[in-house]
Amino acid sequence: MLNLNILPGADSAASAIQAEKVRMEVISQNIANANTTQTPEGGPYKRQVVSFETIIKNEFDASNAVHEVRVAGIEKDGRPPRLVYQPGHPDADPESGMVEFPNVSVHEEMADLISSSRATEANLAIIRTARQMAMQTLAIGKG
Repeated sequence: MLNLNILPGADSAASAIQAEKVRMEVISQNIANANTTQTPEGGPYKRQVVSFETIIKNEFDASNAVHEVRVAGIEKDGRPPRLVYQPGHPDADPESGMVEFPNVSVHEEMADLISSSRATEANLAIIRTARQMAMQTLAIGKG
């Protein structure tokens, strides 16, 4: 059976949009926890980072191969926590007065959020263009 996908670019773009949605959710968690000094695991919140992978579907049929983007994993950022001198803070070290804050930079998270938003917009443009091309192809067939 011949499996022709009229909008292969749209499938790839749709999978990328789903992956970017996960990335945006993780970024929003990072921003929400930028000042969380104690977690249930103990210690400050650790920034999380999303990694992507590309999957090739129909790799045996190169003319109809579809690339999909998926979330490969969500890992904790290995950078150390920020140390801030706040001796009156409940989580301050009694000797030094230093508090360990999450390794989250709101500025970095906002830049990542903008990047993710732009990637989503680009993938939506791909879907719109693929749809327009399919509609024009159908219009040619009617004529």
